[in-house]
Amino acid sequence: MGDMTNTDGFLDSRDFARVAAAIRYIETNFRQQPRLAAIAKAVRLSEYHFNRLFRRWAGVTPRQYLAFITAAAARGELHAGRASVLEAAYAVGLSGPGRLHDLLVTIEAVTPGELKAHGRGLTITYGFSPTPFGEALLGVTPRGLSHFAFVEAGRERAALSGMRERWPNADCVQDDSNARELAHRIFVPGIAVDAPQPHKPEPLKLAVKGTNFQLKVWRALIELGAGGPTTYQALARAAGVDDAVRAVGNAVGANPVAWLIPCHNVLRRDGSLGGYHWGSDRKRAMLAWQALRQPTPSMLRQTGPKDLTNARYGASTPVRAT
Repeated sequence: MGDMTNTDGFLDSRDFARVAAAIRYIETNFRQQPRLAAIAKAVRLSEYHFNRLFRRWAGVTPRQYLAFITAAAARGELHAGRASVLEAAYAVGLSGPGRLHDLLVTIEAVTPGELKAHGRGLTITYGFSPTPFGEALLGVTPRGLSHFAFVEAGRERAALSGMRERWPNADCVQDDSNARELAHRIFVPGIAVDAPQPHKPEPLKLAVKGTNFQLKVWRALIELGAGGPTTYQALARAAGVDDAVRAVGNAVGANPVAWLIPCHNVLRRDGSLGGYHWGSDRKRAMLAWQALRQPTPSMLRQTGPKDLTNARYGASTPVRAT
């Protein structure tokens, strides 16, 4: 599906919005098999610029992605009689067993003293960086990443205020270069964590603020969600709180670290998207982005078009909670 080694696919919020809208358009209209011109027109770009933008982000052309979605839906409908695009994709492994990236992630709570002091004596180094899903605000404490939020164009000040509200007494120091380096580490494939010991990267540590219940859910989500899409019911079981599905949903919505605590992988029981704090278009794009990088062998055999079976994908390794 194209060579994804030449670019990191990072986009600002405006370009990401176009890509997300294109994915929505393709998944909504795949039965009509729209031409490139129609998709490009829907996102208000020329065919040439849209094709380049989409390929930079996805590693495939819009036409290849359309074929991929069409084949997945067809197989799902044959298997189940009827299926939504997401249900069909899930049935054939489009998003699973996908693995998020090449990082070992550890998560721990902030100390009771830090909670009580609301960050007094704590320094948060923050910065803005492009990512594959638009601009993001990242905040790091000496003990780990504590904040990861997506930012819409022109909303940088509001995003920063949201971070400060969580840590009102902390000293905040801006370092966009550090944020860009961290974003690159998160989203660009690197050395696998199961490589020989001298070459293993350091785990990416999360230091988050939450209740005991929220932490239990977030740890379970890192373990369960690293394998691809799951459901609120399955997450509740994994967290040991089978009868608290609604509360689990609230904990998912309160996640302070996007992508790494993969709340985008939690779907409704029927396979539909459900809610997402950062918007349904972004959630849909996240599922597509990770799926295109983590196919199963059966997908490569079944996708159909010849140019899809000659794809080159980035390697990845599991995300784990400790």
